Amino acid sequence: MDPVKYISCFSRLGKRVSDLSRIGALLDAVGRPQDSLRFIHIAGTNGKGSMAQMFSEVLTCAGYKVGLFTSPYIITFYDRIRLNNENIPEEELSEILEEIAPVIDTHPLRDSFSQFEVTQAAAFIWYKRKGCDVVVLEAGLGGLLDSTNIISEPLVSVIGSIALDHTAILGDTVEEIARQKAGIIKQNRPCVLSAGADESAVKVFREEAEKKGSQLVIPDNRLCRVQKSDLTGCVFTYRDRQYRTAMAGTHQVNNAVTVIEALSLISGVLPVSYEDTAEGIGRAKLLGRVEILSKDPLTVLDGSHNPDGMKALARALELTGKRRVRAVIGMHTDKNAHEAIARLIPKVYEFYPVSGFSDRDYPQDELAEIISSEGGKAVIENRSVTDLIKRIGTQHPDDVLLICGSLYLVSYIHSNS
Repeated sequence: MDPVKYISCFSRLGKRVSDLSRIGALLDAVGRPQDSLRFIHIAGTNGKGSMAQMFSEVLTCAGYKVGLFTSPYIITFYDRIRLNNENIPEEELSEILEEIAPVIDTHPLRDSFSQFEVTQAAAFIWYKRKGCDVVVLEAGLGGLLDSTNIISEPLVSVIGSIALDHTAILGDTVEEIARQKAGIIKQNRPCVLSAGADESAVKVFREEAEKKGSQLVIPDNRLCRVQKSDLTGCVFTYRDRQYRTAMAGTHQVNNAVTVIEALSLISGVLPVSYEDTAEGIGRAKLLGRVEILSKDPLTVLDGSHNPDGMKALARALELTGKRRVRAVIGMHTDKNAHEAIARLIPKVYEFYPVSGFSDRDYPQDELAEIISSEGGKAVIENRSVTDLIKRIGTQHPDDVLLICGSLYLVSYIHSNS
């Protein structure tokens, strides 16, 4: 069985849900593999992928068998399901799907299941068979009604930065989105919230934590000092101990501190030394997070796709000095392109809108209009994305070439490089 072909037979999002009964029914049908696993559950608008990778690296350094479930994939579908930072082998996923397909395909809810839910079920079975000590589980969308929220007792819930994204599904205010993210807080289980959240969002999390009898921890930024920050990462101290991130941007320091606090909360179950924590955070890297593709010409690839993500990217671009930045940009139509692009405009000399990397991207001319309406300079060239990148790098070798706007564009660039 071709795993990707089989999973693609299901709808991309599935029918809208009002509770978790559908994923519950699916997991019941395949033997409730989640009951044999321990989880670190992560939600948030931005930062959850970076934190998930940090957890995975730290716990792997400490000698644990660590499952990692993330989305979307960047290079290959199989990088969504990992064990100690190695992708699930195609043949092993194929074997699992062949076993459970008869159950799924005859299930009364078969036509309602989403690709994400079927992938999640197969991943849980694989993690159980591999005897994982812990699974780092990244929520797909929101939290409260996300299928990953079917787990009942995570070791710790972790919530990254909160911002307006997926507003058609999650709500159009910070408070509404915070309520969705707060849905992963479980009864009598601790939760860590990244520092810097809007006070209105913090209020929502405090109320939910109190209702659930959950210890809520928010890192104290007064205990953090950034000593160095450049495109290779940051050096910082937290609680008088030094760490280094391999991912650029001070927002990664915030992510790292959140991970440090969460690991401290579960140290009685999964003890990790300072040395392993520092080494793991220093190893953690993700494709498309201020990723340096080339130093000559300086080429930066970033998948930020919402206003807060673009704001963090703009701060990282300050590290390039006074060099002009030329941005090849592509975005999905379900994103707040106007506000996201507005955050980036002060740092970008020229934008080159592109399309064709996804079936949901903005057409070039529409994205160019958005850029112009926000006060940016848009240049449309009738070239393929790869040809455009080569042309800019060749003609403007002293400028910074930025490729940004979507994780799907990041995937396209890596798949075609």
